[in-house]
Amino acid sequence: MSGERGIHRTGLIAGGVAVAMLGLAYASVPLYRLFCQVTGFGGTTMRVDENAVPNAVDKVIKVRFDANIAPGLAWTFKPVQTQATVRIGERKMAFYQATNLTDKPITGMATYNVSPDTAGGYFMKIHCFCFDQQTLQPGETVDMPVSYYIDPAILEDASARRIDEITLSYTFFPQEEETNKTAANTAVKAADGTQG
Repeated sequence: MSGERGIHRTGLIAGGVAVAMLGLAYASVPLYRLFCQVTGFGGTTMRVDENAVPNAVDKVIKVRFDANIAPGLAWTFKPVQTQATVRIGERKMAFYQATNLTDKPITGMATYNVSPDTAGGYFMKIHCFCFDQQTLQPGETVDMPVSYYIDPAILEDASARRIDEITLSYTFFPQEEETNKTAANTAVKAADGTQG
């Protein structure tokens, strides 16, 4: 009798551990992304308030802009300009351009990082298209802005102050669920329009 209880208890514990591990697996991606955004770890840029922009200093740094598309997203995506030379601490704006190559609405979400990794904690984004999902209508082309500055604190970091070039890289991924919802809503609106 006690042997059966022990087996039952062990089974319940093993099942609970499996469920907990599955939950941690699903939570790990958003938690890791949050950790990277807060610390700049792995070249993740920092998000800041518009009023936090410091005074610019006389030192300049080159910023290169890179754009990538994940498999399954029928868009073109590119930086409008491939590089800029900016004063550290100066607020700047760059644009990326995306085009939906299909005959249906498509929603995408951009991930981003900075290289070298040590510069990630000093690349400050004020506004960015990457903060939200982007839906492009059939054949639509949009210019998407990113407002940023390089934190002057980079000059006080022994491992980062010699950096003279930073690359800001984006990769757009398809958001299947949102794309399907948008397509369904468009179809409903079109049907309503033809009936009215």
